[in-house]
Amino acid sequence: MPGETDLKKLLASMRPMLTDGTYLFATLPGGLSVPPGVHPVMTFREADGFTLILEESEASRAGLAGTFRCRMITLEVHSSLEAVGFLAAISARLAAAGMGVNPVSAYYHDHLFVPADRADEAMQILERLAEEAGPPP
Repeated sequence: MPGETDLKKLLASMRPMLTDGTYLFATLPGGLSVPPGVHPVMTFREADGFTLILEESEASRAGLAGTFRCRMITLEVHSSLEAVGFLAAISARLAAAGMGVNPVSAYYHDHLFVPADRADEAMQILERLAEEAGPPP
């Protein structure tokens, strides 16, 4: 199941869902693994270290310092990993409102990490963008 590639269909049917919880981005030095009992929603290994996105409460319990206090918005449309312009259109709209976003693409969905104190505003912007794209197919 490859997912949707048509930009208009993606925007019209993205159905943003604000996930419960507040998240942080944390890092571990290269060579270290995720501490026991820590269940990040995303990990990424890069040359400078091991990035984790995890719930703020979990980071605190594990003694991990984090940055970028954020909320996660899941776009409920099954987007193709080869879709062109979907996250660019979303990022541009949030940027126009002066809002940073850290998007993460997974196999089935895209997830947006937005500033925790602006999550409701981000949801309104995304819902408006979906409405402007027209009715879902």
